[in-house]
Parts: sequence; C-alpha cells; structure tokens
Amino acid sequence: MKLNPLLKLIFVFSFTSSMIACSSTSEEAIDEVVDESSGSGIDAATRRAQELEEEARGRAAAAEERMRRSALATRVFYFDFDIAEFRQADRDILNFHARDLASSRSNRIRVEGHADEQGTREYNLALGERRANSIMNYLIVNGAARNQIEIVSYGEERPADRGESEAAYQRNRRVELITQ
Repeated sequence: MKLNPLLKLIFVFSFTSSMIACSSTSEEAIDEVVDESSGSGIDAATRRAQELEEEARGRAAAAEERMRRSALATRVFYFDFDIAEFRQADRDILNFHARDLASSRSNRIRVEGHADEQGTREYNLALGERRANSIMNYLIVNGAARNQIEIVSYGEERPADRGESEAAYQRNRRVELITQ
C-alpha cells in the first residue's frame, strides 16, 4: 500500500518537471516563427490578418462603387403635396450627384421642376422652380459649381402620369436631373 502513494508522488514530480521544461521556451524562439517563403520577418498570422484587411478594403471599395452607380442612375426625386423641400431619404443620392459634378467640372445637368395639375398654372410653375432650386442649392453646397446646373420649371405642363388619382399626382410632383 505504501507503493501507491510513492507512485503518485513520482507521477506528480515527472508531470511538473515536464511542464516546467516546456514552458522554458524563450520568447525569442517564439518570435522566430516566421513565414520562410516571404523572408520578411512577418509571421503567418500577421500576414493573414493583413490579407484579410486588404480583402475587406477591396469589398468595401466595390460596394461603394455599386452604391455610386446606383445613386447616379437615380435621376427623379419626388415631393410631397405643395412642398418644395426634397425628402431626407434623397440626401445620400444627391451627395453622389454632387460629388460626380465636383469631380468633373465639364459635366452639366439640367434640373427640371414639375408639379401636379392641382393649383393654377402660374403657381405650379413657381412651385416647380422652387423644387428645382432646392435640389440645385443642395448640389452646390455639396461640391457642384453653379455654372454646371441649369434650372427649368415645367409646372404641370409635362406630367409623368396623366391620371387624376393621388398616385398619378404623386408621380407628377418631381424634379428630374437631365445630363447634358
């Protein structure tokens, strides 16, 4: 029976000494784990992290380019009844248009303001102009030059939908950006 506690003591001693031997590896030896193919002194984990970061930047740039193309394809902005201020949701899209104009001073656009048939002809022409000016001013504040933008108001004269329903009226209350 005394042999059993002695074996336990030997086992514990050998286990402890092997753990001490394994933990005595110097930090310098750990730091020397290097990707031998590159010879640059960057370990494999750091290099993989850099590759993942580059891939993420590439995906972000591709997503930004898709958003830019989609935004620039949007050229019609709708307004609420008797309101000349564009919707908050249109700001991001208009920012892309402003940046596009600012990046190439030779680009020109025509901002066409429209209204539904409710109200007098004169009032609708003025409302269409106020809507177009609202868009133009936002583009200028965000980088476009005034000489790149022409303003035209058609009022109720060029409806997008000739119907007499609220849905038709909504489609007619708009500003269109026309590339020149």
